[in-house]
Amino acid sequence: MEREKKDCILVSAAKAFSRLGFKKTSVDEIARDAGVAKGTIYLACESKEDLFYQALHREVRQWVAEVSKLIDPREPADELLGKMALLGFQKLETSPLVHDLLTGKTRELLPLWQDRFDGLRGLGRQNVVEVIKLGIQPKVFRKDLDVERVSQTLQDMQIAGYLFHGGRGTRHVEAHEELMSQYAAGLDLVLNGLRVRS
Repeated sequence: MEREKKDCILVSAAKAFSRLGFKKTSVDEIARDAGVAKGTIYLACESKEDLFYQALHREVRQWVAEVSKLIDPREPADELLGKMALLGFQKLETSPLVHDLLTGKTRELLPLWQDRFDGLRGLGRQNVVEVIKLGIQPKVFRKDLDVERVSQTLQDMQIAGYLFHGGRGTRHVEAHEELMSQYAAGLDLVLNGLRVRS
């Protein structure tokens, strides 16, 4: 299948799944919106679940690409983490599929696809991994860090802050500022700890 047609199908699928959810979305509706026959959808994917996964995978790749544009090795790694978090919060607000992936709703919806969804969460952390490694090189961050584990902890911290201090659909400036303030405090704790350094 040509790339352009498959992209059109995945865009239509993402719109439908975002608007109606997985269960209420029909393949017929996606085919209509994409301007293709229902059979063409099944040339692009094996099942409705696979179509959902591919649409979500495309959204995560776009998010990773957007965030990667922020990475500048000349900037301090700790500041980059803050900028990336801000863009991550914005993506959670504008992409219901990514939101549901990162907050665990997708795993509940399709538990048999849990390993694949965990892989997508890992893909979403790759920029954080890169920035941590950038911070290790000039000795901003410790070289003995378990980079994968730290990136996962930062992602979990960001999601927890998002859920408890703002959450989806909260567009108020105060809520957004509270969310960023909470994440900044958490990031400061991760970067500097509680102990006074002597």
